[in-house]
Amino acid sequence: MTFSRFLNEFLTYIDSEKNYSPHTQDGYRRDLLEFGSFIKDVGKELDKLEPRDIRKWLMFLGKKGLKRTTISRKLSSVRSFYRFLVKNGCIFSNPAEPVSFPLHSRPLPKNITDRDMAKLLDAQPRDDFIGIRDQAIKEILYSTGIRVSELTGLNTKDIVLSPEILKVRGKGRKERIVPYGQKAKEALEHYLKGRKDLINRLHKRDNGALFLNTRGGRLTPRSVQRMISRAGWILAINERLTPHVFRHSMATHLLEAGADLRSIQKILGHASVSTTQIYTSLDAERLKNIFSECHPRARRK
Repeated sequence: MTFSRFLNEFLTYIDSEKNYSPHTQDGYRRDLLEFGSFIKDVGKELDKLEPRDIRKWLMFLGKKGLKRTTISRKLSSVRSFYRFLVKNGCIFSNPAEPVSFPLHSRPLPKNITDRDMAKLLDAQPRDDFIGIRDQAIKEILYSTGIRVSELTGLNTKDIVLSPEILKVRGKGRKERIVPYGQKAKEALEHYLKGRKDLINRLHKRDNGALFLNTRGGRLTPRSVQRMISRAGWILAINERLTPHVFRHSMATHLLEAGADLRSIQKILGHASVSTTQIYTSLDAERLKNIFSECHPRARRK
């Protein structure tokens, strides 16, 4: 059995049928190529591996010092690969299916308070294209909770100003409709005027991307990450402020204000509500802190 041939067929499958993003496809490719090297070292074919061989591979990854979350992801990649092979009649059983890799308790996502978020968003922006653009980006990130890759993937045709909604392409290229608020609308309208002026000034053909760099090209996720990090550092809000902190903060603040989990799930684009339930832990942690600070019999000394 040729590993490389089956790998290419699997990668074609997750691209054409599952519609996974290029980033996700690259992750599968790296994980499975690493697994292929392990198979070659142990001298076994794909259909001859047993669950104990998969466990040996996990132990090998652990000895390399990889994080448990990384090892778990690699195991998931191998499981999916074998499921594909079984489904297509290439092999009869999936040796990775009965193998489990327990994780430590999932760390709570980082977020900032609504007061710090207001401080960040209400700071006077630069009165130029970059300042106007960055303000619109921050407002949209907090108003919608979209991922940075979803933000930079937006096109002008994805924006509706009335009613205030965005058409977002998320993981697996799945589309969803996300509402945004009045402050974000005002920042967007201001930015769209500046964007039009930039295109005219550069005498360039409009590529349709919503957020542009100063050369008229589509803004990259890395550029947004640098901008957000710099904004947090200037205002001394968070030493590691990231676009994802906006996402987590928005979800946490919605939950604290009484929004239901199903609605938050739809807005964030989570496939399962169990993913969204992490925010109930955040809310419980906040309540516990309030109790510890305020209750007469639990006050911290």
